[in-house]
Amino acid sequence: MAALGAAMHNPDLQRVFLRLRAAGKSSKVAIMRKLIVLANVLLRDARTWAETPPRARA
Repeated sequence: MAALGAAMHNPDLQRVFLRLRAAGKSSKVAIMRKLIVLANVLLRDARTWAETPPRARA
């Protein structure tokens, strides 16, 4: 599944995954919501994924 692969290979998502797993979430639920929210934000803002977050607008 893409969510578990992302959690294994992306350091940012891995930290979220491990935190949610420690809180008792199931492995699929732990990262799936984060990926869905992230995908919606990228689509809404017409952006592509980047390792570093964009700087805040002044």
